[in-house]
Amino acid sequence: MTGEPAARIARRTSGGSRVIGRVVLILAGLAGAAHAASSSGALHCPHLLDVRAGRVLDDQMVLFDGGRVTAIGPAASTRPPPGVTPRDLPGLTCLPGLIDAHVHLTVDPNHSGYDGLGISVPAQVVIGVRNARATLASGFTTVRNVGAEGYTDVALRDGIAAGDIDGPRMQVSGPPLGITGGHADNNLLPFSYHDTAEGVADGPWAARAKVRQNAKYGVDLIKIMASGGVLSKGDEPGAEQYSLEEMQAIVTEAHKLGRRVAAHAHGTQAITDAILAGVDSVEHASLIDDRGIALAKQHGTFLVMDIYDDDYILATGSASGGMLEESIVKERRLGRAQRENFRRAHAAGALMAFGTDAGVYPHGDNARQFAKMVEWGMTPVEAIRAATLNAAQLMGWSDRVGSLEPGHFADIVAVDGDPTQDVRRLEHVRFVMQGGTVKRGP
Repeated sequence: MTGEPAARIARRTSGGSRVIGRVVLILAGLAGAAHAASSSGALHCPHLLDVRAGRVLDDQMVLFDGGRVTAIGPAASTRPPPGVTPRDLPGLTCLPGLIDAHVHLTVDPNHSGYDGLGISVPAQVVIGVRNARATLASGFTTVRNVGAEGYTDVALRDGIAAGDIDGPRMQVSGPPLGITGGHADNNLLPFSYHDTAEGVADGPWAARAKVRQNAKYGVDLIKIMASGGVLSKGDEPGAEQYSLEEMQAIVTEAHKLGRRVAAHAHGTQAITDAILAGVDSVEHASLIDDRGIALAKQHGTFLVMDIYDDDYILATGSASGGMLEESIVKERRLGRAQRENFRRAHAAGALMAFGTDAGVYPHGDNARQFAKMVEWGMTPVEAIRAATLNAAQLMGWSDRVGSLEPGHFADIVAVDGDPTQDVRRLEHVRFVMQGGTVKRGP
C-alpha cells in the first residue's frame, strides 16, 4: 500500500469489534441489499472471451446452478434445462469477473495525510461498504484487500459473504505489519499522543506474534512493509525496513498457519530480501533489478505492480485530500522507473498479477490500469489474464474464479466491443453477474 494508514486518536478496545459488527448490520439494513439464493439460469453471450485460449468465441451459452457454472458451449448445442429462459446480452462480449489483487476498500483517496486523522474505525466500514459496491459495479467481482485498520476488512468481507451488503469476494490481510516509524506506522502525530499503529512489530518474535494475532482475528493473508512508502511521512520508498531475518520469521509463521504473504516493497534490496524470505507476492516492485526479476521467476513469486497510480497522484497532487508535498516528490522519482521495470519484468517472463492500490485513487476506476499495462508492454489478452487467471492463481482460488469453467463461480462481466482489440472497453462494463445473480444489467 502506498498510503499510510490514518492514525486513530481514540484507542481501540475489545469492544471495537462489536461496534464494527453493529455498523455492518446497520448498513445492511439501510442498504436493503437483497441476497436471493441463486437458482438455475442461463446467459446467452453473443461473444465470449476464452481467457485461457486468448480468443473470442461467438454465440455461446453459459449455464449455471447454485451460483456456479455447470456448462458452457455453443448456444446451438448447449441447451438450458426445462423452464429456464436464457438472459440475452445483445452485442456484448462476456468474460470472467475481473480480479484486483491489491486494493484498500476501507480507504478513501480524499483522506490522505493529516486529513485522515479524523476518520474513525467505524467510519472506515461505512467507506468500505460504498467502495465495495463501486468496485463490484465496475466489473471486479473478486479482490485481495491488503491493509486495513481495526480488522474493518474482515467485517466487510464477512458482510459481503453473508449477503448483507454487495461487494466483491474478498481475501483480507487486516493491519499490515511494519517497523516502528515505518510505512505501516503513524508518523503524523507528535510524541505526546504516544500513537503507534496496531501492526507495528520489531524483531522476529514480535513479528511472529503479530502474524498470530492477525490469524486469530480472521485474516486470509499477511501483509508486510518491507520498504518505505510514497504516502507515508518521513521514510524513503527505496529504503529497506524489515530485515531479511524478520521477513523470514513472518513468512515461516504465516505459511505454518496457512496464510500467504504479500510484501510491500519499492526498494531493490527490500524486493530481493522479500523474495529470498519466501513471500508469495511483491507489491509495487518499483525499483526491481535484474537479480530481483530472476529471483521472482526462480521462486515463482508474483509481482503486483500498480502502474496507473502515478497518473492519478501527479494529476491531483495536494488537491487530493491533503496529500503531503513530500509524497508527490517521492512519486515523481518512482513512477517512471516503476513502469520501465514493469516492461522489463514482463519481457523477462516474470509472473504478474493485476493490482492497482485502489484507495490511492477512487474505487471503481480499477480498469484504467489495463491501458497502462498495454502501453508498457503487455498485449490486451495478457493484461486481462493478469486480472483473471494470474490473480486467481496468486490468491489460491484458481478452482473458483478467474475463468469460466464448470465448477467455477458464475462471475461474468460483459462489455461493448472486443476488449482484446481495445482494452479500454473494460473501463465501461455494461453487465455484472456474481455467483449467478445479476448485480448490474444493461
